[in-house]
Amino acid sequence: MDPRRLSSPSPQSTSGSAMQAASSESNTLRAAVPGLFSSLPPNASPLEQNRLITQGYLRLAHAMQAIIDPAFRPGGVSRIMPNWFGFAPHASQEAGKGILGAAVAHRIIDAAQGEPSSSIPQALDRVGLRGPRRLALEALSQAMTWYGLPRDVAAAFASMQGALNLEALSDPRTLWTTAQRFAKLYIEAPGRDPLAKAEAVIVTLERCLNHGNVAIFTDIGGSGELYLSWRQSVGPAPAARVLAEFSRPGSRPDQAQLAYAFALQHAHDVPRPSEFSRLLPSVSTESLVVVAFALFEQARQTPSAGVRDALIGIANNFLAYQEQFTAVQPAFTPTTPRPDEVPRSELMRALTPLICLEMGPVAWKFTDYACDQRDRDGKLLTSKATEYNWALFSDRWPPILQSFEVGYENPTALWVAPPPLVRPDGQLTGAD
Repeated sequence: MDPRRLSSPSPQSTSGSAMQAASSESNTLRAAVPGLFSSLPPNASPLEQNRLITQGYLRLAHAMQAIIDPAFRPGGVSRIMPNWFGFAPHASQEAGKGILGAAVAHRIIDAAQGEPSSSIPQALDRVGLRGPRRLALEALSQAMTWYGLPRDVAAAFASMQGALNLEALSDPRTLWTTAQRFAKLYIEAPGRDPLAKAEAVIVTLERCLNHGNVAIFTDIGGSGELYLSWRQSVGPAPAARVLAEFSRPGSRPDQAQLAYAFALQHAHDVPRPSEFSRLLPSVSTESLVVVAFALFEQARQTPSAGVRDALIGIANNFLAYQEQFTAVQPAFTPTTPRPDEVPRSELMRALTPLICLEMGPVAWKFTDYACDQRDRDGKLLTSKATEYNWALFSDRWPPILQSFEVGYENPTALWVAPPPLVRPDGQLTGAD
């Protein structure tokens, strides 16, 4: 699919305090926005791309939910089980937080080029990192210095994680494992001096998150726009017509028919079907995307709430499987690593315990997921959350499915749009 981007949204206030005070109502799209995609400014930064992607997902989410929920009006709140696109703005926002953390880390390193900091607090003060998360950032920074990292480098690496789930670091085992892993990344990073080596780690995170976010949006977001355009030309279509007439690059009608029949037969299975490489080995992930839209149409026409939700759930799994198995995986484990980066898989392994997903007033945390799993290495000196690697599909697929279930239990929460990302200096990230 040719990469496509979305149009710039309407201007927003540049007041950080105004953002904090924004209500959920003002944070919700009030009307459908025509023209979901157009060219992105050629010199857009990763933060600007993230902002536009998040807002593009919001538009797609509202348009797609209107298919499932005939009573829903874009800009409102749906109490029916949300579609995949309802989760996407929140996931994009989390990627944006990581990209923002990388931007802050760049600033710490830039400041250190002129004069190294005399202490960890000074390094964090230089970029305005304060507030309740400050103590956790200082603790992680100090732990990294015990492994030999310079103060500015340690503060920069800690700031990369400043918008993630820092509560995970309250477990000393997670704190020290995280510090140790970042120290290893630093030692093995390319670069002629400490600050250059730090930049290699920071830029790896920035690119990894940006590449993954753009890849998913281009793939699934592009398919969503393609479907909505097709639907606008033909009108509300029964599922059979979607399977026969709608396609996306790589999909096949015969495969779509097979997967659709499987979905109808197994939609009520517990747990919900998700291991599609085993369950549907002859069906491409691209065909699963087509089936997802057909299931949304079928859900619209289903009077039973239980059946409707079952169809939406398996449709979401089809889309998420394409998203995670096909679209984003190359961003985490590129075939040809860049010589100016550290291994992306190892960087994501270090960050895994801190991963979380905020959905309006509801939050899913990886530590909660890991706490309920078996102890992989059987060692008391390692926390369960540090035994996973988000870069590996097999490690992140089950927790992603669990995060969906949290969203299903709180369907209205997903319609509270993520607030604008704000730098420590109070500027919105769109004010580049």
